[in-house]
Amino acid sequence: MALLTKPKALTKAGFCTLIASVAGVAQTGLSPDLTQVSLEDLMNVQVTSVSKKDQQAFKAGAAIFVITQEDIRRSGASNIPDLLRMVPGVNVARVDANTWAISIRGFNGVYADKLLVLVDGCSVYTPAFSGVYWDQLNAPLENIERIEVIRGPGGTVWGANAVNGVINIITRSSKATKAGLVVAGAGSEERASGLIQYGGDFGGTGSYRAFGGYSNTENSILANGPDGADGWHAFNGGFRSDWDLSHRDTLTVEGNLLQNREGQTVTTVLSDHFPTLATFHDPIRAESGDLFGKWDHTLQNGSDFSVQMSYSRYNRLSSGSDNILSSFEVEFQNHLAVGSRQDVVWGSDFRSTDNSFTPGYSVTYSPAQQTDRLYSAFLQDQIQLARSLNLTVGSKFGHNPFSGFEFQPSAQMVWTPASTQTLWIAAAQAISQPSIETSTIRYDAAIVPLPDGTFGVVTEVGAPHLKAEQLRDYEGGYRTRLGKRWSLDVTLFRSYYRNLQTATPGAPFLSERAGFPVLEFPLFAGNVARERSYGGEAFGNWQVTNRWRISPGVSLLHLQPLAIPAGGILASGTAGDSPKRQAEVRSLVNLRRHVDWDTSVYFVSALSNGPIPAYTRVDTRLGWRAGEFLELSITGQNLIQPRHVEFADAYTLRPTQIERSVLGRITWRF
Repeated sequence: MALLTKPKALTKAGFCTLIASVAGVAQTGLSPDLTQVSLEDLMNVQVTSVSKKDQQAFKAGAAIFVITQEDIRRSGASNIPDLLRMVPGVNVARVDANTWAISIRGFNGVYADKLLVLVDGCSVYTPAFSGVYWDQLNAPLENIERIEVIRGPGGTVWGANAVNGVINIITRSSKATKAGLVVAGAGSEERASGLIQYGGDFGGTGSYRAFGGYSNTENSILANGPDGADGWHAFNGGFRSDWDLSHRDTLTVEGNLLQNREGQTVTTVLSDHFPTLATFHDPIRAESGDLFGKWDHTLQNGSDFSVQMSYSRYNRLSSGSDNILSSFEVEFQNHLAVGSRQDVVWGSDFRSTDNSFTPGYSVTYSPAQQTDRLYSAFLQDQIQLARSLNLTVGSKFGHNPFSGFEFQPSAQMVWTPASTQTLWIAAAQAISQPSIETSTIRYDAAIVPLPDGTFGVVTEVGAPHLKAEQLRDYEGGYRTRLGKRWSLDVTLFRSYYRNLQTATPGAPFLSERAGFPVLEFPLFAGNVARERSYGGEAFGNWQVTNRWRISPGVSLLHLQPLAIPAGGILASGTAGDSPKRQAEVRSLVNLRRHVDWDTSVYFVSALSNGPIPAYTRVDTRLGWRAGEFLELSITGQNLIQPRHVEFADAYTLRPTQIERSVLGRITWRF
């Protein structure tokens, strides 16, 4: 986030997919029972997000957590943000019915820009503010194979904004989702939801699926009592096809459409007439469409390469401002072995975006329309120093129109002294590049009463030539399996941030608004703050019995500002935006062969900014399967704290009370 507050813009730069399925999953779409999978199998899960190639999560030189399809099914969650609550070190805070603030290792906020979110390796951030709007990630949960979450920098292979973490949502191949699927749900908060999907074979070498979905989320209640007018109607649909062109070539083609009708309660300055501060209900409208294709080819020597292209276009109206964006991206990647001890991945990427903005209630953009082009390349080499010791080094190199040329190097050392133990250390540099709004925005943030009975306006002003925010991170971890019933994963980190974006006061000056003289207090965007953090995360699995598994987790975070200009504001987020302590316990129980009972308890310590008190959230689910074709479940969510508020944005969104909720769901496969 470059400035204190910015109007909403759509995050969905394009849903893009690749073939990703787990061996042993039936084409009916059912996943193996999580409590029946051994700890050894869990630790040997293959991941691709750490190095852009397949590798065991247990031997990865990064802090990684994998949410499997069975985790998704047994969570009872109806959206991606609620799924991410189970990951240690990820702070998920709901603001209202359609808005979340999500971050890893601090700097949380609605406009957080230090977390890179991907769908099948393709970034879905919005260039408007280099962050994510989570209400736009409407991929059906039944079509997600797994979610890989990296805590810590991943800029070497993924590029800008992979500063504090990477979330890669990997969807299922259409080969794994053949036949029909109907999902229907209703509850106290999610009033109605549904999904209709059908898939099958196409010709002799291809497969396909097509789906359509709808959801209706009820308005939440503001902390002071009235309706928040933040209800959410979402319509989405799409298709995917996967082709085996030859024994060496595969092709994936996908398209998606999305329409959202939402709302929010805003408290904002109205700048188009006599400046005044008003609170009112603001409608939000978003439409988008995208098309994606990827070709994978395996060479005779065993190496492989891929080429993918995507095009997307969206239109979003929020806070009185209309944002239209079209984007085209092409990416090449090559994976090859060099000798017997080196494994190399390299690639390049080009992206072009066209953006246009109309003025909002309190915001204008200059220029209001622009075209930006980004170029990048990366190289990463894994070197086997000894049988159980590997060194991985590499860097990302790129040029963007905001901060120019940037590079993001990293090094990882992984030692596996035994098949049940892994020790790793890593050092990396990552950047968060300035955004379109950082460069072009002019925002009236507040009205200030003056002693003479007049008033002034606090105005935030962007800057066209800001530096990229930079992280230098050092971390290490240990993974082990203790017998057949215990596993443990521990990570410690220390991070240093510089060039953090700030809003620094300038000299007041007199201007005219709608024929009235107004004293303006400008806040100019800059890069003069520094901060450091340290902490750790730990999680484990305990196979209590063959029918019962307990998975605890804990995370600790300490953020310390080192340099902030006198009278200035740290616009990238402060230590008080994120909890210092989080803990969780998940319990998965098979009561009978086809009946499971799952409970998750989450504790989040108090936020000093807000203030938001500490709270405990309890999610519980009871599910029943009738063979392979029918499943019934009921999920209850309860947030235990005085005000039932997880996060409050004091500038645009009023603190919202999150109600207790119950959701029933039926899934039919045919």
